Amino acid sequence: MPTLAIVRHGQSLWNLQNRFTGWVDVPLTPKGEQEAIRGGERLRGMHFDVAYTSALTRAHETLRLIVETAGLEGLPVIRDQALNERHYGDLQGLNKAETAERYGDEQVHIWRRSYATPPPNGEALKNTAERTLPFFERAILGDIKLGNNVLVVAHGNSNRSIVMQLDGLDEAGVLALELATGVPVVYDLDDTGAVLDKRILE
Repeated sequence: MPTLAIVRHGQSLWNLQNRFTGWVDVPLTPKGEQEAIRGGERLRGMHFDVAYTSALTRAHETLRLIVETAGLEGLPVIRDQALNERHYGDLQGLNKAETAERYGDEQVHIWRRSYATPPPNGEALKNTAERTLPFFERAILGDIKLGNNVLVVAHGNSNRSIVMQLDGLDEAGVLALELATGVPVVYDLDDTGAVLDKRILE
């Protein structure tokens, strides 16, 4: 019975500053490092055969701290930008409150929480899922179907795309889904990738 653990990276500098981050490569904060260590403590004693992460530093650093804390040294790691955070386009780097003042609360709410309406030159959650899910099905589920236990450390929206598929959520369901930073979501799957059990290791 293969296991899949999904972790959102710890708090980043721009999370702390309330800025749209997207594909900008910002580091973890000290709090984010502690969240990653706590996630590693929750996964201690579990065995993994391979880890997947995005192309961004905040996910790499979270994975490194989880591996060190959980005693998973030597775990093979595959990095791919298919697991990157949603690209926020022209909003990247902007303070969220200032953006709401500039464009209006309603418009910014649509950009942030609509499933299919992207910000200017960016991605909606729908677009993120369109690049994340084929990679998930091809690579990550490929390992699951080989009987491997898989650890995925990525981002709020790329992880939401995966959880949307695993949990069978509709658009409204995935928009309401919140994944806490550094908290492992662990699935037990059968050898076809069907969910047998789910637990959140808070």
